[in-house]
Amino acid sequence: MKGSFLPLVGQVTKLLDTAIRLDPVCHQCGSTGFKMTFIAKTFYDLKATTLEGDSVDFNVFRGRVVLIENENCSNGEILSSLQHVRPGSGFQPNFTIFEKCDVNGTKTHPVFAYLKDKLPYPDDDPNSLMQDPKFLVWSPINRTDVSWNFEKFLIGPEGEPFKRYSKKFPTIDIEPDIQRLLRLTKS
Repeated sequence: MKGSFLPLVGQVTKLLDTAIRLDPVCHQCGSTGFKMTFIAKTFYDLKATTLEGDSVDFNVFRGRVVLIENENCSNGEILSSLQHVRPGSGFQPNFTIFEKCDVNGTKTHPVFAYLKDKLPYPDDDPNSLMQDPKFLVWSPINRTDVSWNFEKFLIGPEGEPFKRYSKKFPTIDIEPDIQRLLRLTKS
């Protein structure tokens, strides 16, 4: 399964200028055979590549609240999808969008390997992975896998993963958790 990610200062965080949304759009690395995914020691050890091809070291998010949301668009579709479909109405993102990468399987991007290690399942749905097994198209399959598009990970201002939300959890409803974490940045 592949996904995308964007630092979020989107709908939920428009009013919260210190929160960031990372919507992952990841790439297929193209290597063959089994590859062990690196699991970073901290969130700040991670980096990813933007749609524009720039590498972003996650140290730039130090002291910030970050929301990573898995999307399922190709690199060329993500901006159009945000503008016309979800959230639509001509939406123009004011956050960084990262390129497509693998979120599950042997080629899992280090960002997702780290997040799944720290938050093994969504807080609001700890039991289900996928309702229809025909959609399990990656290998190996683990319960910690991102089950589908729009799973979200919230990272606190100290870089500690705070909570994982299922695809069913509306992004806008994460605001109370973001507000709680933002209060930590002011103390």
